[in-house]
Amino acid sequence: MSARKTGDEIGGDDLVAKRCVPCEGGVRPLAEAEIVRLMARVGEWRRKGPAIQREFRFKDFHETMAFVNAVAGVANRENHHPDLEVGYNRCLVRFSTHAIGGLSENDFIAAAKVDALT
Repeated sequence: MSARKTGDEIGGDDLVAKRCVPCEGGVRPLAEAEIVRLMARVGEWRRKGPAIQREFRFKDFHETMAFVNAVAGVANRENHHPDLEVGYNRCLVRFSTHAIGGLSENDFIAAAKVDALT
């Protein structure tokens, strides 16, 4: 894993310390400026439409599945669940807040927590 800058530059350490807040809708998705600011803090994640995603690579199926199970644990603790695409040695993780049809801070908190697994 590469070194991270601290503060509001790059790095999700303070995002890791936060907890996802339940979102039942009725809230607007994040504004573009806030998305840009938060994207800089979850370095390897990429925006795709109303979601953020990152592909993780592993040496074999066993490591991939261990990672998938760890992501499931994070998702259940945060009550914020990603879409996963799993292959032999890869896992694509995609977060979006479906209840609002876009991105919320929860997506970035969960992404930072998934990054902390690697």
